[in-house]
Amino acid sequence: MSVFSERLTSARKAMGWTRKRAVAEFQLPYQTYSNYEQGKREPDINTMKQLANKLNTTTDYLTGVTDNPNLPSVSNTDLEAMLDTAHSYDGKPMNDHDREIIKTYLKGYFQGKE
Repeated sequence: MSVFSERLTSARKAMGWTRKRAVAEFQLPYQTYSNYEQGKREPDINTMKQLANKLNTTTDYLTGVTDNPNLPSVSNTDLEAMLDTAHSYDGKPMNDHDREIIKTYLKGYFQGKE
């Protein structure tokens, strides 16, 4: 088994998912996903990102760059700065227009809390 296949399997089990559930979550053919876990095949970068996002981990962890499976914690970071660098939400791509809509909504929300 490769580092990727071992970590993918471990992350899936940490979520409490069976392979069948993982296939449904990732919307992948069963054989494709099974090949990933068996180390017979590795996903392209976009699929790798999707796997990491849904498993609440990072691509760096799945590929063995780091041994820490946890997402980096964010502290004292301005939400606006975070949105400026956001590229996707729930695996769906975001563009500049999407980010501006979210910022406008949040500004209105927080002004209403004052």
